Amino acid sequence: MKLISLHKNYTKLIAKSAKGDRRAQQQLFELFSPKMMSVCRKYMKSKERAEEVMIGGFFKVFTNLNSFKDQGSFEGWIRRIMVNECISQLRKEKTFEFNDTFVLENSMDHVSHIETEFEVEEIQKLIDNLPQGYRTVFVLYAIEGYKHSEISELLNISESTSKTQVFKARKLLKNAIELQENRQYGTN
Repeated sequence: MKLISLHKNYTKLIAKSAKGDRRAQQQLFELFSPKMMSVCRKYMKSKERAEEVMIGGFFKVFTNLNSFKDQGSFEGWIRRIMVNECISQLRKEKTFEFNDTFVLENSMDHVSHIETEFEVEEIQKLIDNLPQGYRTVFVLYAIEGYKHSEISELLNISESTSKTQVFKARKLLKNAIELQENRQYGTN
């Protein structure tokens, strides 16, 4: 029963926001901005830049609310806008660098699952240190759940480039985690 009333509240807020009601827009922003900041932060290297991109994304959300057809999750719709806004900003900054020279021969099978006791902030720092191309594809694939075919279309790269970027990102992350664990536990 509570879920239904929550959905009705979203519907009312969305309708009011689409008509330009600033109070309703503020409420939607307050409801979704923490999660959307988290989405943007995965792509942008600094909190400040992530916040700028998120604000731009919400501007697009509010100017395009009439295009939301209430088919699927409203949060998912906003999330997609945020991801697209992040990618758009990264393209403008020309920070993408993809390297296809690495040969991928069943290499995904050789990547071990990383089990650590790292805090979320530590992992975010490791992800931040990845080259932008690796980071973007890794986040799209491993965190957002995009398929390589979708990433290929979204970033205008080949599926093999997408797979290579994920493989290289995982390898760099694994090495960085092992290095930190060795420092932490004093092993070599």
